[in-house]
Amino acid sequence: MPKDVILIAAVTIDGLIARHHHEVTTWSKDLPLFKEQTLGFHVIMGSNTHDTLSAELEGRQTIVVHRNDDPASILDAIPGDRCYIIGGGKTYARFAPFLTHLHITPHPLVFGKGVPLFDGEIPNLDLVFQRMVSVDEKGGIFQYQYKVKKS
Repeated sequence: MPKDVILIAAVTIDGLIARHHHEVTTWSKDLPLFKEQTLGFHVIMGSNTHDTLSAELEGRQTIVVHRNDDPASILDAIPGDRCYIIGGGKTYARFAPFLTHLHITPHPLVFGKGVPLFDGEIPNLDLVFQRMVSVDEKGGIFQYQYKVKKS
């Protein structure tokens, strides 16, 4: 299992990652940073997220998970020290117990309803702020990086 299991997500101010499960995300301003951070690593996503991609994620090993897949088994099969969980809400919730870091980029949008960051029950996660990365300073968009405090 990788030492670092990192959730990476663009979210709205009201904590949503999409308006609906099949939305192609065109509103996110952090795609260049996402590419820079995930290049060369395994990325894990649910089938809905995979279906919304406009192109395959070149330079990354893509793992598409389904609702009956076991997150621990999937992580155990990944070589290397780092992988990224890239969506969607159900996948974030299923992998929550294994997360070591969260990289969250809030965007100045409010959808009101849609897909929450964690679409399902999750354990409490105590986070320690690590750093803030500028995405669009004039637009007020920054990525916040947190480490999960292990008890």
